[in-house]
Amino acid sequence: MIFTETKLKGCFVIDPKIYKDDRGVFFESFKKNELEKTLGYKIDFVQENQSISSKGVLRGLHFQKGEAAQAKLVRITKGKVIDVVVDIRKASPTYGEHLKIELSAENKKTIFIPKGMAHGFLALEEVVLVYKCDNYYAPKEESGIIYNDIDLNIDWGFNNSNLLLSKKDLALPNFSEL
Repeated sequence: MIFTETKLKGCFVIDPKIYKDDRGVFFESFKKNELEKTLGYKIDFVQENQSISSKGVLRGLHFQKGEAAQAKLVRITKGKVIDVVVDIRKASPTYGEHLKIELSAENKKTIFIPKGMAHGFLALEEVVLVYKCDNYYAPKEESGIIYNDIDLNIDWGFNNSNLLLSKKDLALPNFSEL
């Protein structure tokens, strides 16, 4: 596995070593010891979630607050997304900055998102997104940022009139309100 730290400190893109032959493809999608060596600390994932979305579905930008904060390991098993991570760690030099990356079943990239970051994605086609969390979901600590926040200025690369968002995501606050 190749771990590449992004401009957001502690956030890594992970490229697996892919083995192909006439039978198909093999790759390791997760290796705890290599991730922990890269991070410099132990990580224990306690929950795995799967999201199935149609083309145009935008989910996010979500995060858990306080003691319920979650680190996530995100990958795509079907389709393609624009994945967005926003640094909301107030003491971070990249506070308020975002990272945008294409994740797909084809490129097999995984992204590690540390605690203190908001996450969202836009399905560019029908997609299955799978992610591990190092903390259990706590509904009372759930929060987020509106996807089209003026200060964050995220270019999702998709016509806004074709986006499909939940009522809950459309009611999320602006970044400046955090």
